[in-house]
Amino acid sequence: MPETPATVSTPVVNRRIVVDTDTGIDDALALLYLAAQPDVEIVAVTSIYGNCVIDDSLRNIAYVLGLVGITDVPVARGAAKPLNAEPHIAHYVHGYDGLGDVVSVDDRPMPTGLVDQTAAELLVELARAQPGELELLTLGPLTNIALALQVEPELLTLFRSITIMGGSGPFPEVGQSDMFDANIQNDADAAQLVFSAPATRRVMVGVNITSRVVTDEQDVVALHKSGTPTGVFAAAILETYLDFYRLAWGRRISPVHDGLAAALMVHPEWITASVTGPANITHDGFTTRARIMQTAEGRAVPWAIEPTPDTIAVTGVDTAAFVTAFIHSLIHGSPSSPSPASQGGTTA
Repeated sequence: MPETPATVSTPVVNRRIVVDTDTGIDDALALLYLAAQPDVEIVAVTSIYGNCVIDDSLRNIAYVLGLVGITDVPVARGAAKPLNAEPHIAHYVHGYDGLGDVVSVDDRPMPTGLVDQTAAELLVELARAQPGELELLTLGPLTNIALALQVEPELLTLFRSITIMGGSGPFPEVGQSDMFDANIQNDADAAQLVFSAPATRRVMVGVNITSRVVTDEQDVVALHKSGTPTGVFAAAILETYLDFYRLAWGRRISPVHDGLAAALMVHPEWITASVTGPANITHDGFTTRARIMQTAEGRAVPWAIEPTPDTIAVTGVDTAAFVTAFIHSLIHGSPSSPSPASQGGTTA
């Protein structure tokens, strides 16, 4: 009697996400994390300058998604510079190519799914075609989103939500300061447009929280030992990130900026504390920040602010749950990737 073929269950997708990224080290890790979630579909990816120049951002999108077998999603070329300024490219953090210079340019071709539309055009098209169905995750400067808002002012109400890796939350406690936020700093004009626009749900995952959630050398060791393509790649690029951040704390640790934003979009239950209020763009002569206009104690600031629709700013996270799941996802790759055991590696 012939055997009955085994039934293959298809994961139920309940998060359909469009990612806007300046594909550096932490962006790459965020993409790998999303690809590993069985209930997430990456619908499209739009590129932006920031951690690297725009062509490298595109090449890195293709390389990272290729590691997990995602080659059919549309990818759009985004802005190469801010709305009204020259770009600041963070080669000193992410290497010349954005991925710590650990991958040959020959192994980073342009995406096969590169579309003719600009990033802004694709964002508007997707939002209008599927209102309320898609979520937007921004991991770089907000220039593409601002350009899309100029075409469709209701853009962020057409997305189910927007999660922004950027900003600084409420003002810090007296005597404390925040890490520098490159995404807002790179295009303050774009950030002002995005935080002023009406939105269904806008979440700020800022440096006030991402700087407190870190990976360390033990995580890198686990990734190296996994033997999986995604784990080994993640370890290699994280090594360069730890090298940069050692001068911040005297230890080889690195914040999980973009990976945390991606994870909190998928798992909002990992948010343990937040504040909600209008976000304004502030300038102190040195840095530009997106702030929820309240003090650490929850009091209103003692000056007139620009009224804007509410933004939810994350101020607390279940770090243990996140980091464990994050490293596991980086090791195991997409749900269809070979298991570590089948490749002779260890599991985590």
